[in-house]
Amino acid sequence: MSKSSTDFIPANESKWFISIFDLYVRNLFWRRFKHIAIDQQYQPGPESKTIYYLNHTSWWDGLIPLLLNQKIFKQKARALMEDKQMLRHKFFRKIGAFSVNLDEPRAAIKSLRYAVDSMDRPNSSLFIYPEGEIVPFSTQKPTFRKGLPWIADRVPDSEIVPIAIYIHTARYDKPELHIKVGQPVLFQSNQSTEELNSLFEKRMQQLLSELQRDALKNPSLFRKV
Repeated sequence: MSKSSTDFIPANESKWFISIFDLYVRNLFWRRFKHIAIDQQYQPGPESKTIYYLNHTSWWDGLIPLLLNQKIFKQKARALMEDKQMLRHKFFRKIGAFSVNLDEPRAAIKSLRYAVDSMDRPNSSLFIYPEGEIVPFSTQKPTFRKGLPWIADRVPDSEIVPIAIYIHTARYDKPELHIKVGQPVLFQSNQSTEELNSLFEKRMQQLLSELQRDALKNPSLFRKV
């Protein structure tokens, strides 16, 4: 019987596959982009537990977490991926992705609990795209689903770090990829889900505005990845 979109697909990391796929991904980025540049305001320590949340604007977003973790963060990383995409690209589970069913709240809870359990590992990290779908790049306040604050509330010893992504062709015919890693978002443990979501949205909006401005006007702030 074939899997339905409601079946949960756990991560099944393979160090061998990650090493090989990492080389492929790096080569793919270098060939397709004029520059890949980062402005980094956060670096995890050896004991850090980090939840990274990112804006979701392109197909490349599925590969950016691997690039960042292998090149920069070097944590035990996992990522949430929509179940429909996981069924099409099952190899993603070998690099730490696990599925989430965005159409059924009860099924989504299973994925969120798995995400929380994943953060029990030392030096762990989680990548999440809280918009839940690809949307055009914008510096307007994004609209997040409620999974991020749900996880953050249950992993109080983690740092919640926004990452803004901007792909543009303002200077060359070949696109540039600019990434800005923000500082951890500070919040109170007694804040509601709605308050936390609004806080995370506003911080992402601020980071996206800074990223677009600096990528176009202050490129010296970035270093090549």
